[in-house]
Amino acid sequence: MNLDMDDEKEINEIFRFRKFPVYHDAREFRKNLKKYTQEHFPQDERYCLRAQLWRALDSIVLNIAEGSDRYTGKSNSHFLNIAVGSLDEVVAGIDAACDDGYMDREKQLIFLGAAVLIMKQLKALSSTIRRNSRSN
Repeated sequence: MNLDMDDEKEINEIFRFRKFPVYHDAREFRKNLKKYTQEHFPQDERYCLRAQLWRALDSIVLNIAEGSDRYTGKSNSHFLNIAVGSLDEVVAGIDAACDDGYMDREKQLIFLGAAVLIMKQLKALSSTIRRNSRSN
């Protein structure tokens, strides 16, 4: 099935999370950090810290998506809270990578800056959802 722009518009209406700025930012963060760890972490970390970081990065994006079509604000907010926890885990992994010498301080700060922006968006989205569900 070949999709055109009209089809993609319909897809984005059906899968509304694809329109969320935080979803796009989390995908970019995921891609960049995965690429960095693949290129700079030692092979013996392949199934340890690197794998843990990758699972947590995937969890951020997947939980934003999973919560987006829940019918209650509480349920949607629950999945955003899981994404927040996964982002906390990624930040701890970035710190560990720096401690272990797999990442320099400059790169650590770049990734932490991206994490801060995503965290602010996740918390704002969760707050908006909770506020809207109380007013309905």
